[in-house]
Amino acid sequence: MDKFIKQQTPLSQSHHMAIPWQSLIQNDKQPAKDASLPERASIVGRIGIQMLSCGTGAWRVRDAMNKIARKLDLSCSADIGLINLTYTCFSDGHSYTQQLSLPNTGVNTDKLNTLENFVKHIDDTFSTLTVRQVHNKINDIQNKPKQYSPIVAGLAAALACSAFIFLLGGGIPEMICSFIGAGIGNFVRATLGKHTITTLVGVAISVAIACLVYMFAFKIFETYLHVLVQHEAGYIGAMLFVVPGFPFITSMLDMSKLDMRSGLERLTYAIMITLVATLVGWLVALFFDFRPENFLPLGLSPIVIGLLRLPASFCGVYGFSIMFNSSQRMAIVAGFIGALANTLRLELVDLTTIPPAAAAFVGALVAGLIASIVTRYNGYPRISLTVPAIVIMVPGLYIYRAIYNIGTNQIAVGALWMTKAVLIMMFLPLGLFVARTLLDKNWRHFD
Repeated sequence: MDKFIKQQTPLSQSHHMAIPWQSLIQNDKQPAKDASLPERASIVGRIGIQMLSCGTGAWRVRDAMNKIARKLDLSCSADIGLINLTYTCFSDGHSYTQQLSLPNTGVNTDKLNTLENFVKHIDDTFSTLTVRQVHNKINDIQNKPKQYSPIVAGLAAALACSAFIFLLGGGIPEMICSFIGAGIGNFVRATLGKHTITTLVGVAISVAIACLVYMFAFKIFETYLHVLVQHEAGYIGAMLFVVPGFPFITSMLDMSKLDMRSGLERLTYAIMITLVATLVGWLVALFFDFRPENFLPLGLSPIVIGLLRLPASFCGVYGFSIMFNSSQRMAIVAGFIGALANTLRLELVDLTTIPPAAAAFVGALVAGLIASIVTRYNGYPRISLTVPAIVIMVPGLYIYRAIYNIGTNQIAVGALWMTKAVLIMMFLPLGLFVARTLLDKNWRHFD
């Protein structure tokens, strides 16, 4: 049997070697639920690693693995990280353990939705299908191509970042330059990703290009259209497409459920991406002598600004959703949720004495409550709606100002901006946690 497997299954040449799942199949005639322990366990593990590849948190990965395990008459215990998981399946006094790993992490909400639908309909799937047929179905999900090309991903980032910069207080010149810079930057990032360029290199190159494009576009506007030099403050918007919203939010949610390994690994990853992006942006800004100054007043009334924040928030969330590979319908739903929640947050800051961190909590709470209700009707994964809706609330400008001032030895000023940023970033996942605790009975319990 071993000799047959070696002949039929050539060894993977990848650094993270591909798993020959088909080699575990021993019987092609009996249903999956009646297969051997290794065969059944392989299905559980493969569902788990595919869920993990979508960027979702440990709680959701474990929940999917448990549903599959119960249907296959297995007990499953899993330890889940950012790109790897270890699990053991128990049945009839025997156990089977596997450790699986991914070559990289990312976000794919469309694939996550497909996997959740697969898990949701396991009663129909496992009643007749063999192990090979189940693996073939998982193959189809695993090999499902992304919905959007690098060009569309670039346009989505352009739309999101130009809307983002308006919500921060920027005007037309900043929005146009951010649109061009972020669009080209994310196009480069998506193209490098297709060629499996390592994550940090892709982030550094795409941020550098986005900032350089913003600088050159602004210089052209300044020279030929006599745009005021104060509009240079918007260059931060060109690199906001790299904000690691998914790993950051899921890290806090995982830690709130005491999945400390997954939470700390995701938090470390989010901090690493943020530091690389801000440091590259800082170096480019030093070269051009650009400083993170305050935006010029827009000269609009509070009512007009409030009304414009609704479509701007929608566009920002919609763009981020497309970057996360959401379907059009899913992106539109997330956009409406984000438009309401983010506009409420900004209006609370402007019209009341509520601190920005408390307003961020209210905005995230509202987004979580609305998403929890919506998912009961359309079946979308809750996280695919909530994270895009609150990514636009992440204080990227505060983080950049903190790094910039620390880098120029203005430690006190940098520490002040970093403190403001950390407070807001802590309250965002807390809002989602409270919303889910209120409306999800399974989430409320630790068993």
